[in-house]
Amino acid sequence: MHKPLIGISTYSEESVHWGVWQQPAVLLPMGYPTLVQRAGGLAVMLPPDVPEAAAETVARLDAVVIAGGPDVRSSRYGAEPHPEAGAPNEARDVWESALIEAALAAGTPLLAICRGMQLLNVVLGGTLIQHLPDVVGHGGHTGPPGRLVGHVVEPVPGTLLAAIGAEPTEVPTYHHQAVDRLGRGLVAGALAEDGVVEAVELPGAAFVLGVQWHPEAGTDLRIAQALVAAAHCPKPATAPAG
Repeated sequence: MHKPLIGISTYSEESVHWGVWQQPAVLLPMGYPTLVQRAGGLAVMLPPDVPEAAAETVARLDAVVIAGGPDVRSSRYGAEPHPEAGAPNEARDVWESALIEAALAAGTPLLAICRGMQLLNVVLGGTLIQHLPDVVGHGGHTGPPGRLVGHVVEPVPGTLLAAIGAEPTEVPTYHHQAVDRLGRGLVAGALAEDGVVEAVELPGAAFVLGVQWHPEAGTDLRIAQALVAAAHCPKPATAPAG
């Protein structure tokens, strides 16, 4: 059996330094392709492109991963930016929204990680909490700059996440925003101890899962293995994203 080809969206930076060079670049932490490879897939990077290219791109893939990154532009869900909101990346917002819509329309398995989960929620008409400490009263979902922290998440019984064998466990995390109102059709797949939605999924779809934590920074392969298994299955009939 051929290994499924799994596309991963990338970071897009205006200035990156390596060797003697400092140039604009697209890049991806090694954890993402390594996670796909260890789970049995072939990983390819998906740099930002025009949204019109998303459907053709997805058609050549067996599954899509939307990687983490900066805050989603608040105007996409009808809100003014919070003072603590980070600068958005418009190229990523546009391209990854188109990738999500194309994957949903084609029935292509989709895993959305951290920012990816938030963008999935926004694409389906949901909203975000822009600064979690304002709501939960603590900063336990975010560590010092550049360092992940751990907190416990509990899968909701009867969900996809529960079906793949996940149990209450500590996960690596780094986020100050989170799902507020769920998007069309989405249900919560896991919760933190403080009630923050830590996973979302789309019942009835072949495989649409968003997780707020970073499985690419941990050792548990079950989510990635479930994505790879779904990528081996025939796609369902095409359906509109919204």
